[in-house]
Amino acid sequence: MISSKEKILESSVQYIKSVGPKRAESFHKIGIKTIRDLLFYFPSRHLDRTTVLTAAKAYGYVINGYPGEVTIIGKVEDVERIRFRKELLKVHFRDATGFFECIWFQGIKYFEKVFKPGDIFAISSKPEINYNKLQFVHADFDRITEEESQSFINTGKIIPFYRIPKELKARNIGDLSLRRIVSYAVENYVDKLEETLPSSIIKDENLIDIVTAVKNYHFPESKDLFEKAKHRFKFEEMFYIETLVALRKHNYETKLTGNSLSIKTKLISNFLKTLTFELTKAQLKVLSEIKNDMLSEKPMNRLLQGDVGSGKTIVSLIAMLIAIDNGYQAAIMVPTEILADQHAKNISVMMNKLHEIHKERKIKVILLLGGQKKSVRDKNLESIEFQEADIIVGTHALFEEKVKFNNLGLVVIDEQHRFGVRQRAKLQSKGKTPDVLVMSATPIPRTLSMTIYGDLELSVIDEMPKNRNPIKTVLRGENKLPEIYKFVIDKSKDGYQSFLVYPLVEESEKLELKAATTLFEELSNSYLRELKLGLIHGRMSWLEKEEVMLRFLKKDFNVLVSTTVIEVGIDIPAANIILINDAQRFGLSQLHQLRGRVGRSSKQAYCILVAKDSLVSKTNQHELDLEYLPPAQIEKHKSSVRLQTMVKHTDGFKIAEMDLKLRGPGDIFGTVQSGFPELKYADIINDTQIIIDAKQKAFAIVDKDPKFILPENQIIKQNLLIQYSESLKYATIA
Repeated sequence: MISSKEKILESSVQYIKSVGPKRAESFHKIGIKTIRDLLFYFPSRHLDRTTVLTAAKAYGYVINGYPGEVTIIGKVEDVERIRFRKELLKVHFRDATGFFECIWFQGIKYFEKVFKPGDIFAISSKPEINYNKLQFVHADFDRITEEESQSFINTGKIIPFYRIPKELKARNIGDLSLRRIVSYAVENYVDKLEETLPSSIIKDENLIDIVTAVKNYHFPESKDLFEKAKHRFKFEEMFYIETLVALRKHNYETKLTGNSLSIKTKLISNFLKTLTFELTKAQLKVLSEIKNDMLSEKPMNRLLQGDVGSGKTIVSLIAMLIAIDNGYQAAIMVPTEILADQHAKNISVMMNKLHEIHKERKIKVILLLGGQKKSVRDKNLESIEFQEADIIVGTHALFEEKVKFNNLGLVVIDEQHRFGVRQRAKLQSKGKTPDVLVMSATPIPRTLSMTIYGDLELSVIDEMPKNRNPIKTVLRGENKLPEIYKFVIDKSKDGYQSFLVYPLVEESEKLELKAATTLFEELSNSYLRELKLGLIHGRMSWLEKEEVMLRFLKKDFNVLVSTTVIEVGIDIPAANIILINDAQRFGLSQLHQLRGRVGRSSKQAYCILVAKDSLVSKTNQHELDLEYLPPAQIEKHKSSVRLQTMVKHTDGFKIAEMDLKLRGPGDIFGTVQSGFPELKYADIINDTQIIIDAKQKAFAIVDKDPKFILPENQIIKQNLLIQYSESLKYATIA
């Protein structure tokens, strides 16, 4: 129930002073419909007195070699257009200690209207000294009033700045007017907010109350209170997300009945005899964890992590054989048709080999793809429905309603990050609570595994097969390509096969990247004319791709020219060189996956990253401290950081941590993938301790009171229903 105080907050934003019906329409367009919405429209940044310099101090900083960004508050003295080669706008400022200038080369008409003599602005940018004058080029700026300026300078007040979308600008709502509108709302309505966290949590976690937090997020009384406000909302956000995770895990474990399996025959031991290698200690440990889950009455819900080539597939196959040994079907879902096809062929070969020893049972493998002929597909669907098929390999085609499993006991999902929670739910619904094993060759940083995958038990294969040598990774400029091609030719004489990867299929006018089709023709007639070349790309049908990969496996080609279609799962043991062109255009995760296509035999493998000569020169000259590089520097040197990371590290977990730092969390909590709301406050990279604390608290409460019956937990139940109703739908999905 919403109290009368809270109902007032649900009133239209139009009733706030200086808004009205017309401006309210603009607020509605950006999602601010009520007074409550406005109270939670927090500033994107604040101007803190401790971060501001005078013009004189800033001048001294630059003279002494300080390289960073500074902020100065100054009054506009004059605005002039200057013709120097091309036109530019120069805005002259002054503060109590001296003068400085801001220069714009673009958008001159717009900036000429913005800067009026007498107005006061906070200017932020990296300063330069030109002709003995302090200058800023294309600086960030925020207009403030003289009153704010004096109050700020004299009292140390912290000034908020809000994101102002075009919808608000269209109604002449700028920095000053939006601050006044929000200030009025905070002064008159913030006290009507009711607490959204139990008092026990506020006390245990030393959090400030919601009213104090909202006030100080907008208009901080001190830096300390501002930090406490941010901390409170970060904790609250992660607490409710972790509560959803805890509910999902609790519901899966308590409301669903699994299939209690056992080791019935010698099927598993006979299969192990067919292997030409010994399982690693890590594989055996993970297998023990999976077996214990499958033998339990609770349905298995486990995430298996392991670097590229660590042997996850063989582990999952043994799990499938446990299910089959108990009379169940097993399904493995993979992201691409070419990988599904390869899995089906490889597993079939292994099952034929197994039948030579284990003659009492022939395991039948079925491949189900969207692009199959109707006759083949219909026959496969019939085999699945009447349980003639034991192992079903497929892509998202396994989701379709036409697919009717007879007795699905285990679902294996390969490359977990490519499938969303809705897709997982669809496949699980095909059987009576089948055991679920999700796998990822893209290592998941700890903070993510605690959040999105916090409802899954975790197994990690942290050991590579004994015969694998670490892949040698080098960075080379485009001017070295002739030497690299010679290396490829020389190594082909020793039986090496090579992948040559390009970002695009055909030439693009927008991106000056090499296209696979063009380079295939060029290399076939020039540098690599003495070798046999194959070509594969995403625009081919899966049957065409299959034919090319089979020919490559049979060594019909020395070199396979490819786009990123080979990124996931393709296993060609003799392919031990991968040359990745325009490597700066790929993300870290993608580069790591591509590198994983080689090094699958006892031979030394090579990954050659090729980038523009200027970038390689810059990357080699500056050794970037990947652990401690500040965000602004990471943004500036992203390409170099990615390339250096690949050269330095082969450990997928280290690469994943840096990838997260480079990319940011993005939509990791979007419903597309996880069924969770997008983060507004917490930073998945830097707020690890807050996430740990929130998780511990949430899981403890759900474990003790999963229905939130206790009086102190009623507030959690109410807030979940009001704020997270959409996400609650996914709380029952594994």
